[in-house]
Amino acid sequence: MNDRAFTLLAQEIAPSRRSFLIGAAAAGSSLVIGFSTFAENAPGASTSAPNPFSGYLQISPDETVTIYSSQMDMGQGIYHGLATLVQEELDADWTKVSVAGGFGNPALYGNLALGGKIQFTGGSSGIRSSWERYRRVGAAARAMLVAAAAEQWNVPVSEVSTKNGVVSHASGKSATYGALVSDAAARSVPDVALKQPQDWKYVGAETLPRYDSGPKSTGRQQYTIDLREPGMLTAVMIHPPRFGATLKSFDGSKAKEMKGVVDVVAIPRGVAVVASGMWEAMKAREAVTVEWDESNAEKRSSSDLIVEYRMTADKGGTSVAANVGDVETAFAKAAKVLEARYEFPYLAHAPMEPINAAARMNPDGTLEVWGGHQMPDLYQAVAAEVASITPDKVILRVMKTGGGFGRRASPDADIIVEAVATARALGWKAPVKVQWTREDDMRAGRYRPAFVHKLKAALDEKGELIALRDTVVGQSIAKGTLFEQGLVREGVDRLSVEGIQNQPYAVPNLRVDLTTTYSPVTVLWWRAVGSTHTAYALESFIDEIAHAAGKDPVEFRLAMLKDKPRHAAVLKLAAEKAGWSLPAPAERHRGIALAESFRSYVAQVAEISIDRAGRPKVHRVVCAVDCGVAVNPDQIRAQMEGGIGFGLGAIMKSQLTLNQGKVVEGNFDGYDVLRIDEMPKVEVYIVKSTAPPTGVGEPGVPPIGPAVANAFFNATGKRVRVLPFSRSENS
Repeated sequence: MNDRAFTLLAQEIAPSRRSFLIGAAAAGSSLVIGFSTFAENAPGASTSAPNPFSGYLQISPDETVTIYSSQMDMGQGIYHGLATLVQEELDADWTKVSVAGGFGNPALYGNLALGGKIQFTGGSSGIRSSWERYRRVGAAARAMLVAAAAEQWNVPVSEVSTKNGVVSHASGKSATYGALVSDAAARSVPDVALKQPQDWKYVGAETLPRYDSGPKSTGRQQYTIDLREPGMLTAVMIHPPRFGATLKSFDGSKAKEMKGVVDVVAIPRGVAVVASGMWEAMKAREAVTVEWDESNAEKRSSSDLIVEYRMTADKGGTSVAANVGDVETAFAKAAKVLEARYEFPYLAHAPMEPINAAARMNPDGTLEVWGGHQMPDLYQAVAAEVASITPDKVILRVMKTGGGFGRRASPDADIIVEAVATARALGWKAPVKVQWTREDDMRAGRYRPAFVHKLKAALDEKGELIALRDTVVGQSIAKGTLFEQGLVREGVDRLSVEGIQNQPYAVPNLRVDLTTTYSPVTVLWWRAVGSTHTAYALESFIDEIAHAAGKDPVEFRLAMLKDKPRHAAVLKLAAEKAGWSLPAPAERHRGIALAESFRSYVAQVAEISIDRAGRPKVHRVVCAVDCGVAVNPDQIRAQMEGGIGFGLGAIMKSQLTLNQGKVVEGNFDGYDVLRIDEMPKVEVYIVKSTAPPTGVGEPGVPPIGPAVANAFFNATGKRVRVLPFSRSENS
């Protein structure tokens, strides 16, 4: 074969043992080669891909290098990160590198940070899961190319070098990777030692350009919202106005008389209005009448729920998440006792690209599904079930996504069900794209749950914290989903208490209680998940305790972090870079907060002023982060900046409100987020580390809220315990 490419397939297991299995398959004019290791911690994982060309790396004769990502890119830059890992060992021509979404084989793409059983993007685990296996793929591919060249030239392998996709020898002989693909593909796949840190060229590089900067900056990058397939129809949904309601009846006759309307059909999640275009579908939706069965619907308002949560918190938790020492005895002996209650609203994800997906049944019986597939294995299985076909017949087109923040990792595969079910209801006569509007996503979406924290602390005569208790009340994200078994133990959803259950301070007596409430309101992980409320409650309260003890908030924290060097290091670094020990500029006030989430450590100092209305204006944020090895430093800074902006908007202005079970906010005129002119100056300092890399997509969010709240206290003497800041209770 003249036109040949080779594909390397790999899966990492425990670092202490690897065994590689070689196999080859010809497909058309391409040669596919695979190597894989069997994951002992992933029982039942398939070792053969339903989609035979799933893999990690493809090098083609035209010199193009395609990396198949186990992670979905929703703007966090994971495609760039994985490309960097492969490139570090492969040394290809960076201008010829591209990344595509892989799917269809948990044995290849299972998220190792989550046990390796399911392909999943989330929990800021992309680089952590990929750190070794993608470098190993690049190293093996380079070794095979070098060996092929050495054999052709009859020279020792040790005398052959590579640079920018070219293999060279001191004699002057050279060949491109593309020219060597055919011979390289016929070789055994080696287990090659990885580069040592001192030899890294791309990992940690400050000047490595994003491989996808061009398409994104010129508007050529395609998202699902841009998808235009021949004959494609567009559908919009009509969802129940109250969560938990179900369809009783509908009348779409008037809508079907309108220009461009193809049909109005009932599907499991509501009513789909299908038309030739988005505008036609939206206008026709207004003409459809629907009757809902609301016998099991949520009819309470947000104020009702919060009152119930307060009363529940007063009774104490029903499950114990953490219990160290004896808090009750410590409270009885305390020199000073403090109490506080913190309240958090529902929050929407509000990505720039509202949720969407498209489906088409092909003549050969395969089903194509386009979308931001954050959980491909699940979505492939769900699509197959809805279409009444087997999963190997489902082809996922993994699209880049205009933001996600957790929204596209819905365990019930909501948008996938809608796209496939709508296409099926039309008899598969055309491809169908289901596109939600902003209002759909606000009023029928998935939300960060509302929570109440009731905290109590005990100080001794020296002003040291001797006891801390937190009673947490709110909905479980994992309960009732396929993640319940792994995330819920003895009534405790760890997503509800992460950040407080594992709080870092050396407190001799600690108790965390949880009461999980129920509501038909659909909830989901939201950027930084539980730490979005636990960090605010804990760090605001710790600051309050420090002031009550008459101690500097930084020194007070450091005294309780003697056994937590990485926490202490980022706290010291942020304080130092912010000039914590020096007076703040005139009319400025500072606050500090610390949070560990997704195995990364972040401390932030917020510098604010107070406007005439008594509201805080954030001018400067100093952020210190320890995320292990910094694979892409510029991307780390970008994620910290983005997390700060995301979190700042949420604590300052955002809230999703129920009025008798119906969501009030429909768009950004009601659900306010941070505006560009409100974004503070952000300084990010990355701790140099040799530890394996950890997450950065989410850890920038949790500390910003309490840092601003603590600065606000220093400015006004007021504690903000009901979020967002814009609530009337805080005026």
